[in-house]
Amino acid sequence: MLSLNYQYKLKVTKSQASTINEWLDVCKTVYNFALRERKDWVNSRKCPIDRCSIDSEYIIPADAARPTYANQCKSLGKAKKEFPRLNIPQSQVLQQTLKTLDEAFCNMWKKGFGFPRFKKKMRSFVLPQVKSDCIQGKTITVPKLGKLKLVFSRKVPEGFIPKQVRVIKKASGYYVNLTLQCNVEVPEIPTHGYPIGIDLGLNQFLATSEGELIKDHKFLKKYQGKLKLLQQKLKNKKKGSRRWRDISRRIARTYEKITNCRKDFFYKIAHHLCNQAGMIFVEDLNLKALARSALRKACLDVAWGTFVNILSYVCWKRDIYFAKVKANGTSQICPECGVNCGKKKLSQRVHKCSDCGYQQDRDIAAVMVVKKRGESTLGTRGRKLAEGNGFGDEAEVLSRAT
Repeated sequence: MLSLNYQYKLKVTKSQASTINEWLDVCKTVYNFALRERKDWVNSRKCPIDRCSIDSEYIIPADAARPTYANQCKSLGKAKKEFPRLNIPQSQVLQQTLKTLDEAFCNMWKKGFGFPRFKKKMRSFVLPQVKSDCIQGKTITVPKLGKLKLVFSRKVPEGFIPKQVRVIKKASGYYVNLTLQCNVEVPEIPTHGYPIGIDLGLNQFLATSEGELIKDHKFLKKYQGKLKLLQQKLKNKKKGSRRWRDISRRIARTYEKITNCRKDFFYKIAHHLCNQAGMIFVEDLNLKALARSALRKACLDVAWGTFVNILSYVCWKRDIYFAKVKANGTSQICPECGVNCGKKKLSQRVHKCSDCGYQQDRDIAAVMVVKKRGESTLGTRGRKLAEGNGFGDEAEVLSRAT
């Protein structure tokens, strides 16, 4: 089964916009109530057996079942009789909200994420089931919302059927994410073509094993002055006033513009790299540790994780082999003789081997190591490097691969 996500902008009327906002508000209420219920149950099980807290205590019966997705969905049906406002959204929308909360708890236990937080705003809701013919022309039919006009920027591929719809509220308007599915099997991408390695950095956004250096985008730095002025204006406005809402909207649009510029830059770089090779190897960085380091602001601004995800998707789409390799010691090992030259300071931008005398730019030397590590993981499949993509004749490709 092959799944694709297509995003389109919506042209909604005032009544449709107010309905979507009301749905989002009800989803936020359900999410926060369910989270409060789970937190109270957890806190009631954390108190000492022989005494109670002087400040406050959570008194819940000892035989009360732990709140789960199934239990809370069952109680949601009872709550709809008592609170008619819960009947406004489509029934499955609220169930998907509870499922999102349950996934947040699963990520906390399995992936080490933090405890789920209460939401000030709900940005989206999901309709898990839609009709296969919900898209007619430039409109989409959504249960209980009716027909919504689309900015039909690209056609739905043949053979793909809409299975799920997510309505998203952004600073620039309302959008819809379509999950399209086609009943086909996609084989794994084989190793083929000429390999290149990629090293991600702060001084340069990335370096390739071909000696190409691509400058950092620095979109946040470009708009930082504008954001600072807007946030200073917002500080002096009364919360909830018309001017406060207007400035908040401008700040949100600026952040959305930064995100869109960054994503556009990443897609262009990904296609540029895929034009050069049949295999791409990237170092597997510990992004969580980098986000807590002294250079955390610069690391989060450069958004390596988003770029790697986009690059892997573009490689899959264009039939390019993609793999991650270990990043440990890539800047310490000499790509010419393989000797470990020791740690380098960040200010030291040139690699010079004390054993063989090889001298090269630090980033390029590191990415050459990344490329060799990627080729070593291929094993016997490394003999297929001369196949595909037509980069010169066979002798040239083999000489470049070695």
